[in-house]
Amino acid sequence: MKYHCFFEQSGTFKNEFKKLGYKAYDYDILNDLNETDYVIDLFDEIEKGYLGLNSIFDKMNEQDTILAFFPCVRFEAQVLLNFRGENSGYKNWSLRKKLSNDLKLHNELNRNYELITKLCIICIDRNIPLIIENPYSEQHYLKRYWCIKPSVVDMNRRDNGDHFIKPTQYWFINCEPKDNFIFEPLLQVEYKIVDNQSTVGRSMIHPQYANRFIREYTIDEGELIK
Repeated sequence: MKYHCFFEQSGTFKNEFKKLGYKAYDYDILNDLNETDYVIDLFDEIEKGYLGLNSIFDKMNEQDTILAFFPCVRFEAQVLLNFRGENSGYKNWSLRKKLSNDLKLHNELNRNYELITKLCIICIDRNIPLIIENPYSEQHYLKRYWCIKPSVVDMNRRDNGDHFIKPTQYWFINCEPKDNFIFEPLLQVEYKIVDNQSTVGRSMIHPQYANRFIREYTIDEGELIK
């Protein structure tokens, strides 16, 4: 059994899987933190896998699990301000510039929507278990315009040991969340406000949260006993 962490260069989930005795690997186009095992264009691999061409999916099977932290910047509610030209940075933009930006944003949104959907289709066709993570909100694009419903919605990540309250949703494809009970005290971690963080900082997840998520939702109860 192997865990393939897509769009993760932090090593957070990968290293927690490894602490629990599993083989795990990070895949990302960046390696700024020296944790990426496979520096690769995952969007290109998804396109190739969907077309039936040689891709990283050829080395995966139903014994593996993909955990995808799919880029969310075009799905989040915040992007609606950009579409409406109401972002504070657009205050002095001309109407023409705002409309041109709308075309760009919509093309990017469409591409990301196609790619996340193709990733699901690849895994369904190959029977590869897939878990996708993304922020949660009522205005999130996938909540409104996708046929897959999230299996787990965590409204407050602080309750499971993270820095952020940040609501997060998880889709489970070809698998179900385990719903194991974790009986242990939480270590106190610094509370952080998402809006005060850099783009990279707000996407980070505390190792304690990652460890608890893995044990609660991804691993069979019998494996926890071992």
